[in-house]
Amino acid sequence: MSTDTVRAGAADEAAERRREQRGWYFYDWACSVYSTSVLTVFLGPYLTAVAKHAADADGFVHPLGIPVRAGSFFAYAVSASVILSIVVMPMAGAAADRTGRKKPLLAAAAYLGAAATTGMFFLDGDRYLLGGLLLIVANASLAVSMVLYNSYLPQIAPPEERDAVSSRGWAFGYAAGSVVLVANLVLFTAHDSFGVSESTAVRICLSSAGVWWGAFTLVPLKRLRDRRAPSDSPGRPSAHGWRQLAATVRDMRRQPLTLSFLLAYLIYNDGIQTVISQASVYGSEELGLSQSTLITAVLLVQVLAVAGALGMGRLARAYGAKRTILGSLVAWTLTLAAGYFLPAGAPVWFFVLASGIGLVLGGSQALSRSLFSHLVPSGKEAEYFSAYEMSDRGMSWLGPLLFGLTYQLTGSYRDAIVSLVAFFVIGFVLLARVPVRQAVRDAGNPVPERI
Repeated sequence: MSTDTVRAGAADEAAERRREQRGWYFYDWACSVYSTSVLTVFLGPYLTAVAKHAADADGFVHPLGIPVRAGSFFAYAVSASVILSIVVMPMAGAAADRTGRKKPLLAAAAYLGAAATTGMFFLDGDRYLLGGLLLIVANASLAVSMVLYNSYLPQIAPPEERDAVSSRGWAFGYAAGSVVLVANLVLFTAHDSFGVSESTAVRICLSSAGVWWGAFTLVPLKRLRDRRAPSDSPGRPSAHGWRQLAATVRDMRRQPLTLSFLLAYLIYNDGIQTVISQASVYGSEELGLSQSTLITAVLLVQVLAVAGALGMGRLARAYGAKRTILGSLVAWTLTLAAGYFLPAGAPVWFFVLASGIGLVLGGSQALSRSLFSHLVPSGKEAEYFSAYEMSDRGMSWLGPLLFGLTYQLTGSYRDAIVSLVAFFVIGFVLLARVPVRQAVRDAGNPVPERI
């Protein structure tokens, strides 16, 4: 074979890889609007208001006969969504690795989640149970789709490109969130001009995120391609939820350093995801901020997160992903501690806090994803990412549970928010102890120059 033929083949392969990468970015563009507009901005305060409307004289609702303080219902619903996710994610990940057919599973999960989100238009009056059900379905669907989406990363990007590719994906997601939040802000603040009530405006914003999610999912489904499962790694037969997860964890025990990183990630990212999902409730209920102020603050987070994701990607090239993530966890701890002391009714200080969150948010998530991709044995990407996804994109469970319980016991959202500092401190300590270069070698993968 001539040198020119080899070069032409390599150029074609690189062009195909870039095409897949661009398609891959667009799933972040598609689904991040749900995480931003629904989970972070509108659903928490709105579902809390609906629950309060349905509450008894003591401020409690009674789903399945269980007394729950209305202000805790949203946090509990987020935690409950993880139960369904734990059942479904490992099965989806194992099936994808065994068959190599990720796209059909990605499409099914994405469009189920998009449909549930679109259905939030009907969340009005005292239908808090409908809101909780749709949240659980949408969150679980997002989790499954992200397992499959993330598992493409080792296949479409060589080791030296993964930090940059992962960071660009997150940047695409935050850019989409910014675009849609601007439209949300216009509709919400000028709802009278559009001839709709404030409640209807919120429900339009919620449901439009589902339409956006479904429409832009077409791009990655068009450009990503399935890979045939390795013939020497047929995978295990599909098992049910908990058994499959247990089987995945048992397999990970052969990679103890990968498991150590995953434990650190699950803890600190649980804190990150809880801050994201509960910030609007904290702002509206504890600080007395208006919905338009909250939208503006989250929009600020989105804009700065794009710069933060790309900037921290550059820092990782200079200092390594692990050191950069550790630095971001210090910043998270300081930012969250400052949030405890925010004065009520002072949007300027809330904007300052939002700026700090935005600068570290995208990078800490993007680099965690790319670092984990180096620690996954070839052929088990989707299965391992099913465990990783248990604390990603709103799928944290312990943080919202702790947040809800703290508020239930104390009646103070300030106590609830400061309780989350523990996640960042413990996560920092655990991550600092992981020798990532050795972990990459143990997984059978090439070690990048800087990691």
